[in-house]
Amino acid sequence: MKFILGKKIEMSQIFKNDQVVPVTLIKAGPCFVTQIKTKEKDKYEAIQIGFEKKKSKKIKKTEKGKEFKYLKEFRIKNSKSEIQEYKIGDKIEVSIFKPGEKVTISGLSKGRGFAGVVKRHGFKGMPASHGTKHDARHPGSIGATAPQRVLKGKKMAGRMGNERVSIKNLEVIEVQPEKNLLIVKGAVPGGRGNLLEIKSS
Repeated sequence: MKFILGKKIEMSQIFKNDQVVPVTLIKAGPCFVTQIKTKEKDKYEAIQIGFEKKKSKKIKKTEKGKEFKYLKEFRIKNSKSEIQEYKIGDKIEVSIFKPGEKVTISGLSKGRGFAGVVKRHGFKGMPASHGTKHDARHPGSIGATAPQRVLKGKKMAGRMGNERVSIKNLEVIEVQPEKNLLIVKGAVPGGRGNLLEIKSS
């Protein structure tokens, strides 16, 4: 399994076979292996990597791995041989991916704040005429006579966005190792500067 951390730069478009293709530019890596977790010691197998070193140089020996702004774990489910390929301090660069490859990208979606049912769940709202007054975007009834409570999972107003979203099978269009640049087809979660987890599908 291939994996790396990156940051969303922006969306753009390219022309391919006389067609406009929407793409996302991602600054991916370089990342460094900071910890290797095994079944014997940690009861699961994973590789922890760090991305973007902090500007402060005052890092104590007891704080290994904390010199990075971002630390993320990637679970390894296939075999021990894959775990053995990595060593602490190994550098992971964007060149591990190739054009045409499919990747899964995860990140936090844009936060929309407190939203009503029309925006959050796509409710139609109340009729605009025939006596409707100040209730155009209200949810309507939220329950039956019994039980005398609101059932769990009811679609209501609340916080929207700022949730972990994964998009599968995004095609890698181009890789520019000299600029640590990964160009993928389509949109990825979050706004500019959003941290992304990229792994092979």
